[in-house]
Amino acid sequence: MPQLTRPAVLQLVLLLSAVPAQYLISRWSGTTVTQRYHASARLFRIWKDLRTSYLNGTAWMDWADQQMSSAKSLLGLEEEELKDSRPIETMLLDNDLEFFGASKKVRSPRPPYVFLRVGDVVMESKGHMVGVVVSWDSELRAPQEWVDKVYSNSEVPKAENTPHYKVLFSGPGSSSLLVAYLPQTQLMRFTGTRPEIPTLENYFSHFDGQRFVMQPWLSEMFPEDEKEDK
Repeated sequence: MPQLTRPAVLQLVLLLSAVPAQYLISRWSGTTVTQRYHASARLFRIWKDLRTSYLNGTAWMDWADQQMSSAKSLLGLEEEELKDSRPIETMLLDNDLEFFGASKKVRSPRPPYVFLRVGDVVMESKGHMVGVVVSWDSELRAPQEWVDKVYSNSEVPKAENTPHYKVLFSGPGSSSLLVAYLPQTQLMRFTGTRPEIPTLENYFSHFDGQRFVMQPWLSEMFPEDEKEDK
């Protein structure tokens, strides 16, 4: 008995499907040549979509990988390397590497070249968005990957010695939040405005008309930021 190879099976399937396909086209499309042409083109488009999604091996493998990752996450079986390589977007919110103003060290004494303070309402110079400072570093503290994306090679030396601030902005939605880590050169104090930004109550007790007043835990980290500049 002759052996059926994979190419032979594929050819046989195509031959067997040719007549039903012609029948479907004739029944689905109508009787004119133009109608049959458009129906054929429509079928080919459907086949192309199926071939590049459900019938594509790579797509199936990607789907399987996603399902496996979800299962591992639910079972607490995340691989160690994934735990150590947190997305930069997540690190902006908080991290244990002291990047993006996340250091828990007390910022005292406060260097005189750090012009802005925690609780200041600020406007960033490029998009003119109004936000609130929730932390600062006297110099750039960020992963090298992030530095390479944000600054050119010629800008890096100056940026490394420039104070950087963690700033909260209101996002496009009423409850959405944007977190940025910006150099002092892109920010200016913006007094007399109380922006509505989610999660501010986690950092501040109230707004005194000029700036936000820090919660006790935050004031302990930035003890000199509550003092008025002379």
